[in-house]
Amino acid sequence: MSTNGALHESRNKVIAKGNVSGTGTYIAKARGARLTDVEGREYIDFGGGIAVMNVGHSHPKVVAAIQRQAERFTHTCFMVTPYESPVRLAEKLCAAVPGDFPKSAMFANSGAEAVENAVKIARYATQKPAVIAFENAFHGRTLLAMTLTSKVKPYKFGFGPFAPEIYRMPFAYCYRCPFRLSYPACDVACADYFNDFLITHVVPENTAAIIFEPVQGEGGFIVPPKEYFPRIKATCEANGILFIADEIQTGMGRTGTLFGMEQFGVVADITTVAKSLAAGMPLSAVVGRKEIMDSVHASGIGGTYGGNPLACEAALAVFDIFETEGLLTKAKALGEILRTRLNAFKESCALVGDVRGLGPMMAMELVKDREKKTPAADEAKALTRFCLDRGLVLLSCGIYGNVIRFLMPLVISDADLNTGLDIVGEGLEAVSRS
Repeated sequence: MSTNGALHESRNKVIAKGNVSGTGTYIAKARGARLTDVEGREYIDFGGGIAVMNVGHSHPKVVAAIQRQAERFTHTCFMVTPYESPVRLAEKLCAAVPGDFPKSAMFANSGAEAVENAVKIARYATQKPAVIAFENAFHGRTLLAMTLTSKVKPYKFGFGPFAPEIYRMPFAYCYRCPFRLSYPACDVACADYFNDFLITHVVPENTAAIIFEPVQGEGGFIVPPKEYFPRIKATCEANGILFIADEIQTGMGRTGTLFGMEQFGVVADITTVAKSLAAGMPLSAVVGRKEIMDSVHASGIGGTYGGNPLACEAALAVFDIFETEGLLTKAKALGEILRTRLNAFKESCALVGDVRGLGPMMAMELVKDREKKTPAADEAKALTRFCLDRGLVLLSCGIYGNVIRFLMPLVISDADLNTGLDIVGEGLEAVSRS
């Protein structure tokens, strides 16, 4: 039988050192919100494969859909000899993505590819080169997506030169306001700053789009005020700039609604979807206004594996699960429990400086000193190690590496949820004492 140690030794001989894993735990099987490693030890999963397993690991409907399709065929290339599942999935996505207007979709394999294609389409449709992104943003690791991403190490360091015509603006990070103001007295000045940005950094005549995450994911689960996106969108509309929502992490129920932008009262011109779309199968989509998506010439977008039949059938099963198993209702209830428990941690533990999130996409920012807000990155690492040792997979994030994020499958049982949160509470106490 394989062991974690033996596999890790083999891995170090053949896997590139830059392609790291957060743990030395090798998984043999997974069900729901539980993982079992090659040595038979079980773990409660609060990471969800980085927001990929919203419907849970190995959901029976997803497994059955993949098996049925694998018996028929695994690939013909949708660009050569098409098949039904991408068409049916595009119908689902065009109906589900916010916006009461005709839409079209295209499929790729990863979130980064969706972002790259969204920008390509926006530039083609507007015939303008510039794209605005945000501080703290994460949009992927390919050249353009990496350029759009904010944090240098580990994502960009040593990988330049970067793609041109990308401009970066401060985001509404209220806990660490870049304008040193306080909400709501600030009247969301960061949104109004967009007008100045279009004078001092890049002009509207050259700007194709602005791209954003409804809740910044890798940047630290940063949620802007409700007024933020409506004002940003109004400025975009006044200046002919397309509005691109990167819903790769926030989409498919992660925030308690199918898409995060549903909670801000505005709609995007283009939306990117991936991660939990296909429950672990590699699939992403770009969905947008039909006149924008259809502006590109024939064969200008696409890819060999885009709309893979196994992945599309898995995604159709995911939609079925949401529609028939009340998953959004579960997500909202999960979000309420998480917010209550995390705020209790904040009350009892000075290490927790901020609790924030949208629905069940929740996080705690750890600080050494609440007044100075000194990031506690080492403590965040210690907490995730403590939890792993006790059978809980927990992830950190944030530009300073001091944010603990919660991305458990939405189907997690009450028992596993409470056990996992108890372990987190024990870990906070232990780390605070040390």
